[in-house]
Amino acid sequence: GKMCKHIFNAQVSIRTPCCKKWFDCVQCHDDDQDHPLRKTTELTLGCKKCKKVFRKDVSDLDAADEYCPGCDNHYVIDAKTPETEGRLVLSFEGSSDMIKDDRVKSRVM
Repeated sequence: GKMCKHIFNAQVSIRTPCCKKWFDCVQCHDDDQDHPLRKTTELTLGCKKCKKVFRKDVSDLDAADEYCPGCDNHYVIDAKTPETEGRLVLSFEGSSDMIKDDRVKSRVM
């Protein structure tokens, strides 16, 4: 399918229970369809790396469930979205300023 424009680093596609189509994220589904996504506790996921399809019960997830059973790709990762892409840069700039301030203070003493 086409690249998700909401989550740039999507590792899996989700097969929606309502229309049985593959989407990279809920937002893609809502952009494409005229019905709300039907909520389910059992997700059908497709790994983008090895293409294996597997099911996850989201009401009962543990750390091992963050990895694809086919290729061990870690698919539960911090989503990169247009919003976070901007925010990451900003927070990074802010933290480097703080480092500079610390250096100035230690020189004064």
